Amino acid sequence: MTDQPTSVTIPTDDGDMPVHLWLPPSGTGPGLVVLQEIFGVSRYVRSRSADLAALGYVVIAPEIYWRLDDAGFDESGEDFLERAMGLVARLDRPRAVADAVAALGALRGRAEVTGGAGVLGFCFGGGLAFEVAARADPDVLVAYYGSALPQLLDLAPAVRAPSLHHFGTEDAYIPMATVERIREAVAGPGVELRLHEGAGHAFDNPHPMFHHARASAEAWAQTTDFLARRMPV
Repeated sequence: MTDQPTSVTIPTDDGDMPVHLWLPPSGTGPGLVVLQEIFGVSRYVRSRSADLAALGYVVIAPEIYWRLDDAGFDESGEDFLERAMGLVARLDRPRAVADAVAALGALRGRAEVTGGAGVLGFCFGGGLAFEVAARADPDVLVAYYGSALPQLLDLAPAVRAPSLHHFGTEDAYIPMATVERIREAVAGPGVELRLHEGAGHAFDNPHPMFHHARASAEAWAQTTDFLARRMPV
């Protein structure tokens, strides 16, 4: 296994979508589609994808912004958050969902995938992963502070996959009253929801604006435990 991904493509009706692929040390295993934050397939998303591959998963991270012109940006720039908000506002969400569903289908079809195939998303990608779960029945769903979840709760009955949701108790975008509404909507025997005390939105992202070290470590341990139980290597 290498931390550096292989570049592949997935065909869509509008052309080939760029995708990053990481293989585990064994070369085969269950699959995971990692869905980006609003910052794209950033260094952070690539790092987490490599972490998952090291655990034994075949991982792909599709470039969901691939249809947008001028979608790249400097994560160290002062306007990086404003620029990312602008990108996601320009995104055609139904097409983005279709692209993510296509990514899951393509992953399932890869020879290296010898077990199940699931979705894991951060922030924007957490909501996207929830929509994929409602439409394409992955084997697992992991959503870190899915920002669109409050608007997607009518899809909850269609999500049958074992699911893990992470939220920070100090998330300004998803306040606790909203988290409780999400908890009620998604509740079921296969659903786990973890609260991380004192953490804000995007707490797993290492950028100083967002990072909460304890919550990040705690959530990652819970994620790896969940995957080991629900979609073992």
